[in-house]
Amino acid sequence: MRTGSCLCGKVRYTIKAEPAAARLCWCRDCQRLASNGTVNAIFPSESIEVRGVVAEYVKTADSGNQVTRRFCPACGSQLFADSTGRLGLTVVRVGTLDDPSSIKPSANIWSASAPPWACMDSELERVERGPVPPAPKKA
Repeated sequence: MRTGSCLCGKVRYTIKAEPAAARLCWCRDCQRLASNGTVNAIFPSESIEVRGVVAEYVKTADSGNQVTRRFCPACGSQLFADSTGRLGLTVVRVGTLDDPSSIKPSANIWSASAPPWACMDSELERVERGPVPPAPKKA
């Protein structure tokens, strides 16, 4: 089980599953959210219990999928994202976990969008654009 929260603590969550995947994303949307790449883990949606109110923003991503990003309306922390390209799976921003070191990304994705100064671990797989979505794992 993993737990996490937003910066101000008004939104807390519990995850009762292992991630289907964990990746460092360099798409332009993630760069705009974090001024850098974002480390994201993908979990079965039903395994995540959220306490507190989240706001959401929907946008069409470069992949063509509709992405609903959920964040704390008080402090603005980006917490979750759901995509029409990964039904039943939810992205969790690894930095919001109480123990972010419990997850290690396996790849840099959308690396073609990364700025030249981006620090990418050469031991991680490098995917120029979007990867194939992972299959949902049971909670």
